[in-house]
Amino acid sequence: MKIGELASVTGLSADTLRYYEKMAVLDPPVRQANGYRHYNQQHVERLKFVQSAKALGFSLAEIVAFIPRLGVGQFGRAEIEHELRVKLHEVGREIARLQELERHLTVTFEGLSCKFDAPLSTGAATVDDPGQAVRVRPLKRANAP
Repeated sequence: MKIGELASVTGLSADTLRYYEKMAVLDPPVRQANGYRHYNQQHVERLKFVQSAKALGFSLAEIVAFIPRLGVGQFGRAEIEHELRVKLHEVGREIARLQELERHLTVTFEGLSCKFDAPLSTGAATVDDPGQAVRVRPLKRANAP
């Protein structure tokens, strides 16, 4: 199948497919006499694997690292479980970081003390100690008494 057909089958753009080939995500396809790429079912299966791994949060770099082991049959259940545990741990850390960010945002939001339409200076809207409420003060104008 040509690149447009592969794009249609996988839902990826032709540009993405070319990029994946350049980054060694996809094995180079056979070139026809006219120079067109010719993809086969193995390319489709590889792309389904890539899409599945990306949906689980794996980066393209991580996926590229898996591919050589997959190709030689060295990526079994134990390796999959290990990679999934590592990813679960990373996701747990990211969730904790986002919960802490949510707490900081809530504290800051609740600490707003100026009028809704008051102009602010960057200094007045900057937190000295992250996690502490920001006491936002109105902007002092140069001609104010």
